[in-house]
Amino acid sequence: MRGALCLMGAGTFLLSLLSAPPPRRPHFVNVAAKSKIPYKTNNSFTGRKYFPQPMCGGAAIFDFDNDGRLDIFLANGAKLPDLKKTDSSFFNCLLRQKSDGTFEDVTARAGLTGKGLDYNFGAAVGDYDNDGFEDLFLASMGPNALFHNNGDGTFTDVTSASGIGGKPANTLSVAAAWFDYDNDGLLDLIVSDYTIWSPATDVRCLMNDQDYYCNPHRYPSVPPRLYRNLGNGRFTDVTVKSQLARYPGKGMGVSIADFNGDGWMDVFIANDTEPNSLFINRRDGTFEEKGLELGVAYDQNARAGSSMGCDAKDFDNDGKVDIFFNNLMGQIWQLLRNRGGLFQYYSSISKVQKLSMTYSGWSAGFIDYNNDGWKDIYSANGDVDMVSAKSPQHDTMFENTDGKTFVDVSGEMGEDFLPKGYQRGSAFGDLNGDGALDIVVTSLNQAPRILMNTADSGNHWLMVALTGRKSARDAIGAGVKLTTASGRELYNHVAISVGFMSSSDKRVHFGLGEETKIASVEIRWPSGIVQTLKNIEADRVLSVEEPLK
Repeated sequence: MRGALCLMGAGTFLLSLLSAPPPRRPHFVNVAAKSKIPYKTNNSFTGRKYFPQPMCGGAAIFDFDNDGRLDIFLANGAKLPDLKKTDSSFFNCLLRQKSDGTFEDVTARAGLTGKGLDYNFGAAVGDYDNDGFEDLFLASMGPNALFHNNGDGTFTDVTSASGIGGKPANTLSVAAAWFDYDNDGLLDLIVSDYTIWSPATDVRCLMNDQDYYCNPHRYPSVPPRLYRNLGNGRFTDVTVKSQLARYPGKGMGVSIADFNGDGWMDVFIANDTEPNSLFINRRDGTFEEKGLELGVAYDQNARAGSSMGCDAKDFDNDGKVDIFFNNLMGQIWQLLRNRGGLFQYYSSISKVQKLSMTYSGWSAGFIDYNNDGWKDIYSANGDVDMVSAKSPQHDTMFENTDGKTFVDVSGEMGEDFLPKGYQRGSAFGDLNGDGALDIVVTSLNQAPRILMNTADSGNHWLMVALTGRKSARDAIGAGVKLTTASGRELYNHVAISVGFMSSSDKRVHFGLGEETKIASVEIRWPSGIVQTLKNIEADRVLSVEEPLK
């Protein structure tokens, strides 16, 4: 009898599983067509294939005019081999969000067309002078550029006066990230440099009289470049002094986080066809490269892949910052779990390896798209070259189901999520203030997509907007631990440099699932100050200013 009851109980349980409703998954709607956007990602492809052409289209989401609405910046290429923005088809683009949710082109008014510059790749956002307005750095094929936000809707090119534009001749800079590496309250800048290249030294690779993009090994590796903020708008190059000059690579995506929990910001750089770099801050103005020692340099087969976009967040909510970066088709997208000293190869266990093998990923990010408290993985995809029918690809969303495994839900993200192309840059932020993360993504020779999250999962959320006082105003790297009323612990930190060539909203986002009450929010500021707030309501933006002690 007892056995029969057990069988009946098992049957009822199985029936309940079969009849359980599927999860409510939000999808994405492209609203770009509602605005007059002049920009298309123009990499100057005319048949002749120059080595850097596949890299174009950095994106940034930030509120440049402090009106409470997030705006969009898009970096663009230049005519090859001239390296000049010869006409408006190569201009960069600044889109100001209006009160009705549409975007207006204010590029010329703001002074950000890029006229006079050359081929721009990455956009790095950061308030380097702590005046409350976000500034903009452009990583470029030629001279890099720094634009100061004047606070009146305009920007001024301060590259020369700042001392930040200098670099070895013909250094190709792909991306950059602002962070306060010496904890003095001023944002410094690290630039992810790739190689030495110019149109005159471009190697032409041919197969059956057809151009193809050469293997990166044809070009030299170079170290990243670090600029220390001296204050008063001045910077000094400390690449040699910091010991970064000792570690050449082919830098692509760059992520900032405190990987070892010592209160000082470290740097991960994804290197194309070279071992990846993990620069551990030694707290004395220098860094030690420990990628091989900590298990992030190679894949599980001891091979270096075509590492592209990266992000560093805590995907399993264990309080330690993990790493993700994508690769080209047939290579392994790496999910690396931080075990408190070493990183564990987690791609196969989590199913990310199997899910990603047929895609070539560029920009990427950990985003909790459905607000369930688990960070999912978005990737902007498309092959390097138009070599086969598999070359144009759609984006992917791998949903984090339990902090251990992922499932591909790309097909449920809506038709606007699935157009095939050669996607490159992507940025994340809550553009319409509904608590769900939206996506801006660029694609070669196409207009950008502004993908609005429908936010219909039914889950709750909290956004934390931090303002540093003793720490740098942007509070980059500040760690936030959220404890719900039920005791669930969630972790995130301020991270602007996300993905590939791109910058995301600096506010810290948490999905809360069905919970509406938050017991506490603990903030660990870069200055070392720890601040705790209690009994917080969900579904709001929580603005927090750093105490002075």
